[in-house]
Amino acid sequence: MSSAVGRDASGGRDRFFEAPESGESDFRFTEEVATVFDDMVGRSVPFYDEMQRMVCELAGDFAEPGTRLYDLGCSTATTLIALDQAVHPDVRFVGVDNSAPMLDQARAKLADVGVQRPVDLVCTDLHDGPAIENASVVTMILTLQFVRPLFRERIVRRIAAGLNPGGCLLLVEKITPMNSTLNRLFIKHYYDFKRRNGYSETEIARKREALENVLIPYRPEENQTLLRDAGFSCAEELFRWYNFTAMVALK
Repeated sequence: MSSAVGRDASGGRDRFFEAPESGESDFRFTEEVATVFDDMVGRSVPFYDEMQRMVCELAGDFAEPGTRLYDLGCSTATTLIALDQAVHPDVRFVGVDNSAPMLDQARAKLADVGVQRPVDLVCTDLHDGPAIENASVVTMILTLQFVRPLFRERIVRRIAAGLNPGGCLLLVEKITPMNSTLNRLFIKHYYDFKRRNGYSETEIARKREALENVLIPYRPEENQTLLRDAGFSCAEELFRWYNFTAMVALK
């Protein structure tokens, strides 16, 4: 299932970090970011469409009629739109994001592609909520890495508690290896990937500075421990590209 569904609805090409002031403060999902976010993530995340397709396939395996599917950090609804084609129609979608401009883009895209099932879009900070209830699937696509580490255990425990028995959490994250040499090499090749997608050295440097105190990746072992301690029975890696991973955790 390609995440390209509805991708261009939210705006044009990402040139956000061409502005000199863009790297001077912490990165936030502002209205300016929201209008180019789909292009930004598509050019910044390796194999983004393939990871989205895998998430949709597994969500379709676990989503049960009469339950809810939560997308935490739903951004512009790219994942929800792709999931709509993969999941039973009697599953209610709940998209959660703390950025009102991102949710505005999500509403426009959902309307543009004509999603018919019930979709609740909730503007709230994951540090504060929401309650997870009657869930068969929860997705977090490049979201947990933006949660302050102090709060991650509490949020993952809330997800586990709100999942029905047999439900799953689908998690896509940026990670950091324990070995410093490998970490340096992975980052080098990741920046090569961004250069191939048209980002300049200046844009790469400014975004790195803006994300330094906002995006805090865990080591793979830390994510495994986090999931296990929260009450998941197992967690398996289903995709890996240098410093990006996708995982599925079962309740």
